[in-house]
Amino acid sequence: MCNIDQQAVSVSLSRRLRQGNRPCVLIVMGVSGCGKSTMAQLMADRLGWPVIEGDDLHTAHNIAKMSNGIPLTDEDRAPWLDRIAQQVRQWGDANQCGIVTCSALKRKYREHIGGSGQDVCFVYLKGSREDIAPRLRERTGHFMPVAMLDSQFATLEEPDMDDEVVMALDVNAAQEILAEQACAHLSGLPA
Repeated sequence: MCNIDQQAVSVSLSRRLRQGNRPCVLIVMGVSGCGKSTMAQLMADRLGWPVIEGDDLHTAHNIAKMSNGIPLTDEDRAPWLDRIAQQVRQWGDANQCGIVTCSALKRKYREHIGGSGQDVCFVYLKGSREDIAPRLRERTGHFMPVAMLDSQFATLEEPDMDDEVVMALDVNAAQEILAEQACAHLSGLPA
């Protein structure tokens, strides 16, 4: 186990998350290249929960558009968000926990995916364009080109730390330590 005091780690819990019970579904969100897949897997390993890569739920049409540097519209995203929302409902109906990655850039997307309940928490990987662009340039094997990052930030509506169920994580912290801290905060919430 890492000594978390050796590095300053920024984990912020929203008012609604602090006041509620421990969520059973986590949506790891943020712009492309922020580390969603890695963070989701690190948290899944610690929690013992299944993880689904949200990019795998995109339509072929969406992947083709993004691969060609064309930003998605709300209409393009609708079937993808429906698939993610369906997975969240399936976990809830089965009283199961799980983690899914999804950019969830707009509040209306988050509301569609998680509803207004306390059972779904958005784990927001927060960073600036300057923090994330180098990561995106180094990434291989992904359909999202670096040129799309500006459109991601233009679309992003940061989660409301009073009104949404969210945990904000600083992308500049070491991911292993950040995952450990995030899981510790979740464990501290009433079951």
